[in-house]
Amino acid sequence: MKANELRQRSKEELKEIVNDLKRKLQELRFDLVSGKVKNVREIRKTRKEIARTLTILAEKQHKNKEK
Repeated sequence: MKANELRQRSKEELKEIVNDLKRKLQELRFDLVSGKVKNVREIRKTRKEIARTLTILAEKQHKNKEK
């Protein structure tokens, strides 16, 4: 998901997205150990999506504190 799309979401939606991505990352790691993952880059991509979402969530929280 792109940053612009994430910025349009509410805090609750962003938290839900982060939880889903963390579950996905955990499943990918388990599958990697068991040898089921064929696309290892998916792990990196998921980590970056988590970081992007958490950054936007922090921006929203910081913006609310300034007001």
